[in-house]
Amino acid sequence: MIHPMLPGTTHDETAAQLFVRDFKLFLAEGVEPGHRARAEQLDPGVRINARVETVYQKLHDDEGFRAWASLRRTSQEMLWASVSESVARQADALEALAAAAPDMGSLTLDPDFVQPDYLEAGDVHLMPGGYAHDDGTVLQGAVMDRGGAVYMLGRNGGLMNDVRGHTVAAHVFALYPDLEPGHILELGCGVGASLIPVAAAFPDAKVHGIDVGAAMLRYALARARHLSTSVHLVQGNVEQAPFPDASFNFVFSSVLLHETSPTAITRIIAESHRLLKPGGVVVHLEVPNRYDELDLWGKIRGEIEADYNNEPNWKAAISADYRALLAQAGFEDIAVGYQAATSAPARGAGGFSEKSMGTFRSWFVASARK
Repeated sequence: MIHPMLPGTTHDETAAQLFVRDFKLFLAEGVEPGHRARAEQLDPGVRINARVETVYQKLHDDEGFRAWASLRRTSQEMLWASVSESVARQADALEALAAAAPDMGSLTLDPDFVQPDYLEAGDVHLMPGGYAHDDGTVLQGAVMDRGGAVYMLGRNGGLMNDVRGHTVAAHVFALYPDLEPGHILELGCGVGASLIPVAAAFPDAKVHGIDVGAAMLRYALARARHLSTSVHLVQGNVEQAPFPDASFNFVFSSVLLHETSPTAITRIIAESHRLLKPGGVVVHLEVPNRYDELDLWGKIRGEIEADYNNEPNWKAAISADYRALLAQAGFEDIAVGYQAATSAPARGAGGFSEKSMGTFRSWFVASARK
């Protein structure tokens, strides 16, 4: 399934994007196992406190590892370049589509908005301009939408890239089946890929989203309108959302926390509590890894993500004690574990477990009730 706002591709653009996808797969499946084996050979053992840092530094002595890590970064730059060129070609058509979308929902932008320091410091995932880049159009959102689907290699709901949103809804159905939210908010809604499936799961709710990027939000509104979904979008900082206390029955985020900072994670969880009505539910969905459960190579991969893919908070986000943070913020009925990935959430289906089912098969979730 696709939607009208999704940038199309010519034959050559499709070939270029498929090449980047296959190049990434080759680097991950064809080359990476050799570096994993080398890391295990270099492992000084668990009695050495700094074994991850030690092995990671030693790997950089090898020219082959440096070349592979550099090519991983290059493949990411190639992804954004191929998508950006395609989007630029369609700039006028995308603007026209946005303007022609049905009139539903709303968008509130802040002309004085300043993005958080942790986003200003670098373009996350190497996406040129980052989440907050704004040229007055929808184009940065279009780049994020198409690029995100290619980046996930189609394993998060194809070009809709919406499995995480469906999984959030499935988690609510599994653990909080009595929740019938009248007002919903997604923190860090981006282009709405997760917001729209949550809206579909709760059709009677008034649905809101907040994000740092004006271009992202313009695109998200047009995307939602073309999918016949009414959403109300606001530009702002999720650490201090511009909504009154107790405004929502359900607040959630989808792979937001690892894009922030350790301090921001604590603030976002506290802000989630402030925004909820009594009895309301929060769900924070994240990458399906916990740092203390990773093997040596898994932890080294985190260092690689930080250094070669502008993911400086990856380690902190998967190391955080979410149960303690939720309790500290005043939440009750806390659940921390993994929700089975799905594109068809259903009441009574369950799917929550304390053990991960693996990448793309499940997502880490931390949820609670106010």
